[in-house]
Amino acid sequence: MILDKLENCGLYESIHPAFKKAFDFLKTTDLLTLPLGKIELDGSNLFVNVVEIAGKTAEEARMETHIKYIDIQVPITATETMGWIPENDLKVITEPYNVDKDLAFFGDAAYNFLQVNPSEFAIFFPTDGHQPGIANGTVKKIIIKVLV
Repeated sequence: MILDKLENCGLYESIHPAFKKAFDFLKTTDLLTLPLGKIELDGSNLFVNVVEIAGKTAEEARMETHIKYIDIQVPITATETMGWIPENDLKVITEPYNVDKDLAFFGDAAYNFLQVNPSEFAIFFPTDGHQPGIANGTVKKIIIKVLV
């Protein structure tokens, strides 16, 4: 898991071959004006989901993991809190892994919480259980999916 400001994204471009393209998109795009929906940057290897979520409490937000994709999550209209726990510590499966959605849900509680502000990003790898969506009100956000 990585948390940092967008202005520092160059520090992370060498971690994965697609990160530079993902961060170039974030740096050169007016994120506030993006319409909701999917934007393909490299087919299913690298794409952007622009979403609007209704904020939840920590008790309502669900812990999740992915196997095929890395998430780069960027709230753009409000601060979002995201829970984190190592994937190895997750024990309570509430929805088993769905291959088509690349998604599993867990009932475990996060023991670390990150406040991610607009102009910041969080990267969650397959080894990271993450609990996004903890916020007040509605949050427009970017989720970039990077094929492992």
